[in-house]
Amino acid sequence: MIGVTKLLCGTVTPSDALRYGRRSDRSPSHLLQFSHDKKPVVVWNSTKACNLHCIHCYYSANARSAPDELTTAEAKAFIDDLAAFGAPVLLFSGGEPLLRDDLFELGAYAAERGIRAVISTNGTLIERKVAQQIKEAGFSYVGVSLDGIGETNDRFRGVRGAFDAALRGIRHCTEVNIRVGLRLTLNKHNYEDLADILDLLEEEHIKRACFYHLVYTGRGSRMRDDDLSLEESRMAVDLIFDRTEDFYRRGIELEVLTVDNHADGPYLLRRVQARQPERADEVLQLLRWNGGNSSGVGIGAVDHQGNVHADQFWQHYTFGNVRERPFSQIWTDTDDPLMAGLKHRKPLLKGRCAACQYLDICNGNFRVRAEAVYGDVWTPDPACYLTDEEIGL
Repeated sequence: MIGVTKLLCGTVTPSDALRYGRRSDRSPSHLLQFSHDKKPVVVWNSTKACNLHCIHCYYSANARSAPDELTTAEAKAFIDDLAAFGAPVLLFSGGEPLLRDDLFELGAYAAERGIRAVISTNGTLIERKVAQQIKEAGFSYVGVSLDGIGETNDRFRGVRGAFDAALRGIRHCTEVNIRVGLRLTLNKHNYEDLADILDLLEEEHIKRACFYHLVYTGRGSRMRDDDLSLEESRMAVDLIFDRTEDFYRRGIELEVLTVDNHADGPYLLRRVQARQPERADEVLQLLRWNGGNSSGVGIGAVDHQGNVHADQFWQHYTFGNVRERPFSQIWTDTDDPLMAGLKHRKPLLKGRCAACQYLDICNGNFRVRAEAVYGDVWTPDPACYLTDEEIGL
């Protein structure tokens, strides 16, 4: 995750992170990515059920709940362990987490134990009453997925009217003073809508936006040919950077982030070096602290059955199950070669990644995308859009 507004506009400096000792148990949410201990943010795919049919769904969700989802009691035991372990954030995802009957009970339970509870949702089920329930449960943030404007989003999501319903959900959150953000996965289906999405952020006074690069897992594995070309990725990121600076200059309160392609970090650094050289050293320091891709280190995932994964896109590889062993034990056990490799990956990387001058701020980018394309976890990420010259070859 690259904090574009933080880095490009200087809304966070190294001294801000140092003030909290760079510890995840002390840092506010906007500084967690710079913590030195990297206790994992945990994504819990709490249900297989979803009311939409998104063509890129990494979880391959469907209309019905699975019979083997964690029970309320099992989920509470899982949350107790996360709290004792020091995991700073539990992200309730799915499927569609609002289809879990105990979501508000579990969100309140996590919040009571000092974990920041957040929701990742398609937004279509957030009526005014639901928004109020989210607030009362103590969720600190709601991320709503939109993947284009109007019909573009509806085609992508597989349900007519999904765009309007999600936009209403965002507005209902705003009305009850819940921090709400927009999430979009970049691909050829919505590339032309990006400028309009950026306009929408301003028009709807949305305070946070996360732009995701496509990862080829779940149903998204069928979309590899629909991913942006390397040149289109650069152009999309350029537009996001340009508009972020414009928002900041005009005093618009909006945090912009890009996710799932850590080439964005060195690409942003090169922009700062060219345009704001006086800030280059502090941006480089923040990117080093951010650490690049942190699958298996600073982010982990647990599926609806309790299986533990390196992140939400590694559904095909499991380290253990929280019904059998606590997450904290599974996460710190490096007997598994993939877990050990992800935690200390640099000597294992091959090709461009191994020789890249930005390895310390990218950390080899997305390993699961390399595996999906090349069948080898340690080969270069095919979505890296930096040239050989730019990375120092």
